[in-house]
Amino acid sequence: MKLGILSCSPKCYSTRRLVEAAVERGHTAKVLNTTKFAIDLEQGQPHLYYRQKLLSDYDAVLPRIGTSITYFGTAVVRQFEQMDVYCANSSAGIGNSRDKLRSLQIFSRHSIGIPRTTFVRDKKDVLPAIDRVGGAPVIIKLLEGTQGIGVLLAETVKSAEAIIELLQSQKQNVLIQKFVTESKGKDIRAFVVGNQVVAAMRRVAQGQEFRSNVHLGGLTEPVALDEIYCQTAVRAAQIMGLRVAGVDLLEGSKGPQVVEVNSSPGLEGIEGCTQLDVAGAVIDSIAAHVDFPEIDLRQRLTVSQGYGVTELSLPKGSEFIGLSILDSGLREKDINVLTLNRGTTVIPNPKPQRVLEAGDRLLCFGKMESMRNMVPAKVRRKRRPSVHELPSLPVADEALADSPGDHAPPQATKDHGAQNA
Repeated sequence: MKLGILSCSPKCYSTRRLVEAAVERGHTAKVLNTTKFAIDLEQGQPHLYYRQKLLSDYDAVLPRIGTSITYFGTAVVRQFEQMDVYCANSSAGIGNSRDKLRSLQIFSRHSIGIPRTTFVRDKKDVLPAIDRVGGAPVIIKLLEGTQGIGVLLAETVKSAEAIIELLQSQKQNVLIQKFVTESKGKDIRAFVVGNQVVAAMRRVAQGQEFRSNVHLGGLTEPVALDEIYCQTAVRAAQIMGLRVAGVDLLEGSKGPQVVEVNSSPGLEGIEGCTQLDVAGAVIDSIAAHVDFPEIDLRQRLTVSQGYGVTELSLPKGSEFIGLSILDSGLREKDINVLTLNRGTTVIPNPKPQRVLEAGDRLLCFGKMESMRNMVPAKVRRKRRPSVHELPSLPVADEALADSPGDHAPPQATKDHGAQNA
């Protein structure tokens, strides 16, 4: 395998270890400075020039894109994708993970734990936003911060308001995030390669510092993760479109909380802590997938008139519940089930004998007209009033709250708060 490592720091530990691991396994590895590429575009001929010369053929590339060159770096990776060169991390995945707000927006539609977060622009929205995430203390984050830089802890509402006002006056976009008290000063870095966690460490802050980043003096210790933490880390990387990722998790009282996914995770800290060959695992994974280039399904399927890919959900009462995929009649309707999602479990290429259950989500390829009739109509969500908007009930009328009238039962409000906590 001829591997290109996209990196502007050929002498840093991570780059040197990846080259070393590739050579040990009999591969050819070359470090390519990401900023030295030129992207040439013409009909049917996507090209890349490197240092003013036409780039030779590569079997795969491993992007190590720094935050300062995200836009240009992802453009280079995207060009490799158009040239059908296998990319360990997709350009879309790198872009999504680099933006803290965008990544949390993507996670919010999936069954994956994240700290409650809000993003506001108007000064009048700051105090209500802090209240919605649970009040002080809160974490304030710059959208473009990295390695713990731009992450602040506000102990009181007044200090939070002052910090946000100052940052916004400097044209900085900030997130307001719930402070997970039980994880103060510590987090977990899970190193994901493909569909497994190959190494994990717990990072612990020192002294009064609440940020546990190694660059800020945090200490590390190896940790064996529970299955739920492994599944969460792998799923977070997959949702982002990354095959090599460092997933940062908080140990919350309700389970793992994903705070960030790093598309260019460092190797020095985790290899030194765990004494594991993480670089070797990365190279082995790339070599195993090098013959399977990334394919943009939506681009390829535009030539298949009347066919496409969509996700079908099976709510309670669906006619398919209790039937196997074979007996469901989907194949007769020219619909193939590519992937079955059940809770947090992803079942690729499910067998025809697999019995369907309520809540299953089927990623299908087939005739759009047949699938269109099976996609349930979107239900408009009813806006639920905030705690401050709920009318106060007189004592004499409290019994009405338990009657099946227009008032929502108290338990519904309680469950709503717990769900969004």
